[in-house]
Amino acid sequence: MAITKKSPLTDGLIFDIQSHSIHDGPGCRTTVFMMGCPLRCIWCANPEGQEKKERLLYRKNKCAGKDCVRCIEACPHKSLEKDSDGHLMINWHACSSCADFKCTEECFYESLVKCGKYFTQEELMKILNRDRYYWGEAGGVTFSGGEPLAQKDFLLSVLKNCKESFIHTAIETSCLAKTEDFLEIMNCTDFVFADIKHMNSVKHREYTGTDNVLILKNIKSLCESRWPGKLVIRMPVIENFNNNEENIINTAEFMKNLSLGEINILSFNPLGESKWRQCGMNYLYKDCSITGRDMMNKIKDLFSEKGIVCYIDYDTPW
Repeated sequence: MAITKKSPLTDGLIFDIQSHSIHDGPGCRTTVFMMGCPLRCIWCANPEGQEKKERLLYRKNKCAGKDCVRCIEACPHKSLEKDSDGHLMINWHACSSCADFKCTEECFYESLVKCGKYFTQEELMKILNRDRYYWGEAGGVTFSGGEPLAQKDFLLSVLKNCKESFIHTAIETSCLAKTEDFLEIMNCTDFVFADIKHMNSVKHREYTGTDNVLILKNIKSLCESRWPGKLVIRMPVIENFNNNEENIINTAEFMKNLSLGEINILSFNPLGESKWRQCGMNYLYKDCSITGRDMMNKIKDLFSEKGIVCYIDYDTPW
């Protein structure tokens, strides 16, 4: 039997697939997490999905310690060594250009793992067609990330296949893409969570690495098109960034001008810290606590005063 060779030029790079998800759109869904994102949000919950390439993760708590040096011996770049306590010291710069990840093949304890796997469209559709029997009438597939539009061609092909298979499609997106690409993807999508992280472009760039001009333009363009799907704005509530009254009111006014009536605000949670450590990255929000309920209710009240229906976290009608 012939083996299909994977191609990074045509296949989709995915870092996780979660079946039976109930928080990523209507009903029970399968959520596909795609790699690559044009933003660098300093609170990112999925930093392993930022780069559009396979990468190394180090789970320190699973390492066998001083007695095991299999990964060190397997590394062709000599990028690994152990400190006096038996913990790995990793040259992350060298590892970022690694293509074979031989160290992960020799790690029996799954302390070193490769993040990211290439899927053909046929392989992904096989998983979705397997899962669809558990979704119920309201469910379907949600593409998340990273940023799904970072792999526009693969995503578009899969979305068209889903349409032909009568699978409900949803996307969680930063909306940062060429407008023509964004609208083309939306035309194959039934439900969209569109992120608005901040209305001030300078502040947006300071915390995410890019301004919000194209993001807001794309949301406006979608609203002005004849797209028949459902659009819900999402906003992660980040302390000392976007949780102030001025930004909330500006967001509500932007939505009202586009006849958008629903927003889903998400509490900040520092659980992403462990992923940053696994990626060899420093997490600036490690000392911040979960957003308090009083703050979330205050923000909800501000949106309500402007006629916007506001859902907190996963208390939604979907």
